[in-house]
Amino acid sequence: MRFAINLPNFGDFGNPLRLAALAHEAEEAGWDGFFIWDHMQFFVPGERVPVADPWVALAAVALSTTTVRLGPMVTPIPRRRPWKLARECVTLDHLSGGRLILGVGLGDPADTEFGAFGEETDARRRAAMLDEGLAILTGLWRGEPFSFVGEHFQVENALCWPPPLQSPRIPIWVAGWWPRRRPMRRGARWDGVFPGKLSDGGYGWLTPDDVREIVAYVREHRETDAPFDVVSGGLTPGDDPARASEIVAPYAEAGLTWWHEGIPDLRASIDVVRTRIRQGPPRLP
Repeated sequence: MRFAINLPNFGDFGNPLRLAALAHEAEEAGWDGFFIWDHMQFFVPGERVPVADPWVALAAVALSTTTVRLGPMVTPIPRRRPWKLARECVTLDHLSGGRLILGVGLGDPADTEFGAFGEETDARRRAAMLDEGLAILTGLWRGEPFSFVGEHFQVENALCWPPPLQSPRIPIWVAGWWPRRRPMRRGARWDGVFPGKLSDGGYGWLTPDDVREIVAYVREHRETDAPFDVVSGGLTPGDDPARASEIVAPYAEAGLTWWHEGIPDLRASIDVVRTRIRQGPPRLP
């Protein structure tokens, strides 16, 4: 199992210089990855919350680090032009020396991330746009003339050069809410899944049993034996290494390959997060 820091791109973290500095500290402390959210806004009535563009921030992260994997967790392809995203991914992959992982999803919440800007809010249509976008991304990344005709996107004899440094392509992780199966089936066609937990009480952390069930479900729908990541996370106490190990060990046994250390809440201060980063990742027994 590998360990990453996962932070929002708003609030105290809505500053690319701060994110770059935190990424550098994460690398120094032994974390394996540093990932940030991709939101257009953090809407709080009556407040003005700073938001950083994730791609500009990730460029700063790439230049402040040398080993950690990095990327957006996750970018909603339905509100992107896939050819523009393809170019951004290739550029960031080269800038980072081949360390980019692309997290993708439908985008959530639909009202503030899509509806506020006159974008598509229907989940089924956004799912179709996501699939078309993935086909265009991977087609352009081959570095050969590429054409595509879909319901939502069209590309005619376009060339994305140079191709990414990573081969056969930049890894793609697909996000979704478990126990919804369709996003996991989509993810099984790519390089990993990044599920969140959906329940009657709202959103929460996956349990080891959830991970075990997801791993089994994905295996049923995989058509290749290529390496595949199952990604989730939660909170571990950096000041109690033994307890942190006890928390993550059952997830590793269940098949989780990446643990993303989250934040206590969306208003967590940068000082709290910096302290946790400096304490370093959990260690498996």
